[in-house]
Amino acid sequence: MSNTNINPVAGYILIKPEKKDKVTESGIVLPDSHEDKPQQGVVIAIGDDFMTDYGIKKTRPCEIGDVVIYKEWGGKEYKQGEEEYMILKFEDVMAVIK
Repeated sequence: MSNTNINPVAGYILIKPEKKDKVTESGIVLPDSHEDKPQQGVVIAIGDDFMTDYGIKKTRPCEIGDVVIYKEWGGKEYKQGEEEYMILKFEDVMAVIK
């Protein structure tokens, strides 16, 4: 997986975003300014389940190694060395790709 020392707290997930190709299937090269934020990545680490203020238990929506789709504007980007990560809340995960 990854050699990171980042351990998410309860209710959060650490994602390694997938890089998008800069060349389309038809061979068109896209400039950096045209690049959308990735919305898919691999789960690197997961915080513990937690209880909301209303007593509702929120459980982890995925497991380490899963590929997930997450909200476009959800989470916080974080860079450690050359590696880029996303730290998301459990509710920012929209789907798990099997």
